[in-house]
Amino acid sequence: MHGATSRGVDWNGTESHQIRHRQFLRLIEHDQDGSIIDLGCGFGDFLGFLRSAGHRGHFRGYDVARSMIEAARKVHGEGDDRCWHVGASPEATADFAIASGVFNVRGEVRDEAWLGYIRRTLDVLARVGRKGFGFNVLSLSSDPDRRRPNLYYADPTLMLGYCLSRYGRSVALLQDYGLYEFTVLVRHPETKP
Repeated sequence: MHGATSRGVDWNGTESHQIRHRQFLRLIEHDQDGSIIDLGCGFGDFLGFLRSAGHRGHFRGYDVARSMIEAARKVHGEGDDRCWHVGASPEATADFAIASGVFNVRGEVRDEAWLGYIRRTLDVLARVGRKGFGFNVLSLSSDPDRRRPNLYYADPTLMLGYCLSRYGRSVALLQDYGLYEFTVLVRHPETKP
């Protein structure tokens, strides 16, 4: 309905979409040539954001919605520095893997089952992101009266604890950027900023 825009991928606007993108820069800021996998890339807005921030590395976008991948190809094209794939579990690896917004809309799925999906997807991100990965989730710290029943809200401290126990101690939790969500950044032990 809204086309290749922030509203078209169910974000509430361009400004908040850009704020979400900025959180991932902390993970990749010291590696402007690092390759990226964007899982749940939508129409590829993160690629445009990265290029405007000076990032030069190869970009692979993945989305389960064929129409999103078609839109990404139309908006950004394909080339030596970018490619697009339909799917949810990349075979390729990259320096960093990102998932933005893929954990928010659970529909009618029960919380326990959705948490299982999140954990399986985090394992995918950890596998395909050689140097690290990042993701965001809506936060239980949000106002209860503003929550929607079809969305998933996670406890940031539990998610942090899970990531620390499973992926190592180099984990950052960001929840200070003015949105009702949090971002987790995980660096694999051999990588330091």
